[in-house]
Amino acid sequence: MGAALLIADHHDASELRALARREKNGRVASRMVAIANALDGMTRLAAAWSAGMDRQTLRDWVIRYNADSIDGLCDQPRGHNPEKLTESEQAVLLAKVFQTPDPTRDGTCAWRLADLCDFAEVRFGKRLSTSGMWGVLQRLGLSHQKARSVHPKSDPKAQADFQKKGCWRR
Repeated sequence: MGAALLIADHHDASELRALARREKNGRVASRMVAIANALDGMTRLAAAWSAGMDRQTLRDWVIRYNADSIDGLCDQPRGHNPEKLTESEQAVLLAKVFQTPDPTRDGTCAWRLADLCDFAEVRFGKRLSTSGMWGVLQRLGLSHQKARSVHPKSDPKAQADFQKKGCWRR
């Protein structure tokens, strides 16, 4: 067995428990309680189990507590995957979304996610899934709402007559 892991004396056990009661983040509070239990003389295994963690996990938190005190017990921000499309490509995509599609040229009267995925593959050479494209559009500040499409062969006069008279004929 290795040597016992010493815990820095930033706070004593009663201070740690008092801080844990006031802590809003439950994960940080349980880490404080586990370290307080270890300071009170509990074995590392018993202190870890009482806080709902493994012995090795408690060891890792003790190392971080020794280095940074209470601030070391907070979760660190995690990295994110890089964007699939660059900023210039996102600007081109945004311009395409705001451009009304031409049914004869584009084959659609309203942009769908599948259409935008095809556009990104042809234009940028990058293949995105529909859910990936949806994430890109959300990060660009767009929502799911869209204007009602107008059929290219619709007759505005016939629509106005229908709205005035209704569908009943006499």
